Amino acid sequence: MKKLFGVCLAVLLLIGFSASVFAGAQDFTMTNQTGVDIYHVFVTPHLEKNWGSDILGKDVLMNGESVDIVFSPGDKAAHWDLRVEDKDGNFLEWVNANLKEISAITLKNNGVAEYR
Repeated sequence: MKKLFGVCLAVLLLIGFSASVFAGAQDFTMTNQTGVDIYHVFVTPHLEKNWGSDILGKDVLMNGESVDIVFSPGDKAAHWDLRVEDKDGNFLEWVNANLKEISAITLKNNGVAEYR
């Protein structure tokens, strides 16, 4: 029984360690306090001309909800731009956020973002 417990503990530790190894230094939690639901989120390296793909896909970030944004370990840029859109295509953008120093972003209804 002790051997089985030891094996289970080792597997759990390995899973926890591998999850942290595969996370990017730019990972953050985004909270929507804009007063509207967000249908599209784009995150791109600072000054990149193309916003790329919507990272929400078919999901919607409802007002008051949060989502964890996870980068691959291969993403090296520190400074990123963020764009969110509602269902009508209205958008807000924030630029030059140093995501290697930020773990959480709260988007406010006045277009301001709080960084932690």
